[in-house]
Amino acid sequence: MLFPGDDDVASPDISWSYTGFSMFRKWLAQAEGFRLAEMDGFGGDRQWCSVSTTLAPLLNHPDDDGPDLGPAQCAAMLPRLEAILDQHQTDDSDPVLRRRVEDVSQFITVLRFCVDKDVELIFG
Repeated sequence: MLFPGDDDVASPDISWSYTGFSMFRKWLAQAEGFRLAEMDGFGGDRQWCSVSTTLAPLLNHPDDDGPDLGPAQCAAMLPRLEAILDQHQTDDSDPVLRRRVEDVSQFITVLRFCVDKDVELIFG
């Protein structure tokens, strides 16, 4: 579960199973032009410094632990996620793609909340 660190249970959040979160991140990495399985920490030996993406704090993060992401990191990811959403929003013929688009949209909502309230994004 990813949620704002504002201690309000009514704040927006997003959650996946471990498998679902893995599939979401693999899809985002593919959208960024690389395979997550090639990366250090995900079975490969490619170093994270070799990829240029503002989504690295999300993609190169433990599933449910590790450092929280600060509001500045959340803000930095928003433009790229919005571009991915715009790119795929009109194609709803594939149910898997439709699910990924819904995930990106919901994640954007959570990130915007973190930025607007100046709170961290918590991995829990």
